[in-house]
Amino acid sequence: MERSQLKIGELLDLEHTEAKELFLNKEYPWEVLPEIKEFIKELSERLPKEEYIMLSEGVWAHRTATIAPTAYIAAPCIIGEGTEVRHCAFIRGSALIGKNCVIGNSTELKNVIIFDNVQVPHYNYVGDSILGYKSHMGAGSITSNVKSDKSLVKVHTGNGDIETGLKKFGAILGDRVEVGCGSILNPGSVIGRNVNIYPLSSVRKAVPSNTIYKNQNEICEKRM
Repeated sequence: MERSQLKIGELLDLEHTEAKELFLNKEYPWEVLPEIKEFIKELSERLPKEEYIMLSEGVWAHRTATIAPTAYIAAPCIIGEGTEVRHCAFIRGSALIGKNCVIGNSTELKNVIIFDNVQVPHYNYVGDSILGYKSHMGAGSITSNVKSDKSLVKVHTGNGDIETGLKKFGAILGDRVEVGCGSILNPGSVIGRNVNIYPLSSVRKAVPSNTIYKNQNEICEKRM
């Protein structure tokens, strides 16, 4: 995957998130990660109060959202229209969740932007990450957001590494990505649009759009 394919417009349809303005004047999507918390706080002040309910200080949910009583939600957080937060979900804060999403049983979120129609329905961990429109993470798939040696995260591309300057950076999923069950997206993984990740995969680099990721050495183009 070349550097030009990692730019925001190549991965994400910004018409499917309330965070559109956060991405403006930035080149790569991970550049917004340090700004998510403050952006959510500012955005919450502009929410139409006839449409959103404050569940607790700094936690807002659209009136059509369904929130299980056993879910834990920390501030700041905004939950969009028609979204379902299921039993025992653990939202640790700094989470902007779009419309018609599913945040499932034992799923943990932290410092994330979840675009519209995203599903993280079963036993997922998503931290310091961005999930594009209609992306889906299979049961037990996770983002790993800190390197074992605690060094700064790099994005590995076909024409060299990109230094992000970030200690915590999980993954960027482009629109309509399918992540197979039990997969691990290692720090700095960037997945292009319309990619399928095989179950039990360990991803460590940028994956081109419109491909099927079988393993590190086998990435096949989709038949469109």
